[in-house]
Amino acid sequence: MKTILYYIHDPMCSWCRGFNATLASLITALPEGIEFRRLLGGLAPDTNEPMNEATREMVQASWRRIEESIPGVSFNFDFWKQCQPRRATYPACRAVLAARRQGRDEDMIKAVQVAYYQQARNPSDDSTLLELAGELGLDKEQFSTDLHSDEVDKALAAEIKLARAMFVESYPSLVLKEGGSEWHIPVDYHDYRTMLELIEARRSLPDAD
Repeated sequence: MKTILYYIHDPMCSWCRGFNATLASLITALPEGIEFRRLLGGLAPDTNEPMNEATREMVQASWRRIEESIPGVSFNFDFWKQCQPRRATYPACRAVLAARRQGRDEDMIKAVQVAYYQQARNPSDDSTLLELAGELGLDKEQFSTDLHSDEVDKALAAEIKLARAMFVESYPSLVLKEGGSEWHIPVDYHDYRTMLELIEARRSLPDAD
């Protein structure tokens, strides 16, 4: 019976960025027979409205908490001076799916995070996403077509629907699925082994076969 570990994330989720290193260690250590699958949860839908002051303060406070609690993670706060923030992450999610069509979705996730958190560039803007596609060496014309296509829009909706069906309410999240059973694995930002132990324990249960 196939076992899948779903990682539900958003490329513009700051806590997802904080989880990157520990997640990489977990993926490397996963037992044979467990398929790892990324799933876009869609943090914030499309909008052209500027981010309000309360949301700006909330997001910046999250950045500071991550810097304080996760060693080696830092943010470039110039973003808040140089860009016009919008609470819209669906464009970046669609960019990941468009890049996936060229086999480069993980590269696009990293590019979005570097642009947003280190280079003070706004991945809510299509212009930034097209720039990133060019920097990655993607076929920009194809990427642009896919970015605005019904197919990619439907693919994103399907991933969001699946995440909600698994009762995911925050990002990042991990859900282990085997057959008709699902288990939420609490995220540990500092030690992959606590998550690995839970995954192995769940798989050893009699009804997990």
